[in-house]
Amino acid sequence: MRFSQQRGLGWIVFFILSGEIIWLQSACAGRIPHLSSLTGWALLAVILLLTFYNGRKKLSFLPLLTSEEWLQFHIYAGLLTGVLFAVHVRYRLPSGWFEGILAWLYLLVMASGFFGLFISRAIPKRLTIRGGEVVFERIPAVRHQLEEQAEKLALHSVSESKSSTIADFYLRELKGFFHGPRNCAAHLSENAGPVNRLLTKISDVNRYLNEQERATLDKIAALVRQKDGLDYHYAHQRLLKVWLFAHIPLTYSLLLFTLAHIVLVFAFSGGMR
Repeated sequence: MRFSQQRGLGWIVFFILSGEIIWLQSACAGRIPHLSSLTGWALLAVILLLTFYNGRKKLSFLPLLTSEEWLQFHIYAGLLTGVLFAVHVRYRLPSGWFEGILAWLYLLVMASGFFGLFISRAIPKRLTIRGGEVVFERIPAVRHQLEEQAEKLALHSVSESKSSTIADFYLRELKGFFHGPRNCAAHLSENAGPVNRLLTKISDVNRYLNEQERATLDKIAALVRQKDGLDYHYAHQRLLKVWLFAHIPLTYSLLLFTLAHIVLVFAFSGGMR
């Protein structure tokens, strides 16, 4: 099934189930006993299903639908939890401190899910446009190689031209740039200002060099552009990983508080009796 078909089917199923849930709450609340408990159990069941998506990614060799199909299910089932949550709390935030924490945990999980959906769609497009895909785990090694090449060129210019102009400029302006990731916030906001300012400084130095030194500095400038592209990939791929470190722990915290909520309901209100 193509992506557009999956999305269309997902919206149809979501609206049908949402309509049924809202109708059930509004028309049958007085006739169905323990409707709040039923919506609570349904909400817990869907959240548990959603947590299986992380496990599915780790067990990609199993024939459990494709990753894209699981993602589509994750999105629309996540939206469905919003309807179940609203019906379960009767369209208002709880007033008790424990229920309030539980409600805010759910809202944080939902918000982080929307944020993750946005960046998981936007970042791959950005990286494709920028080109030069690099595996995140290899970025430090590639960065070190670029640093070594730039430093070698700067040091070689001293013996080759009998001048320390390029070496001094490298130590003053470029060593820190090559040594680690730089301008992450600028890359995420698509702001090329920092690297353009650095390249402008290189152009300013170029005016005072002879032809041989200019050739060396041009090579260093090319390495600066490569390093900037590497930092671009690092910033965006790191955001994807940091998002997971927020979304997944929040989800498990929500599950733990939900289990505690169930225990408290059964202990103090007689459970389903």
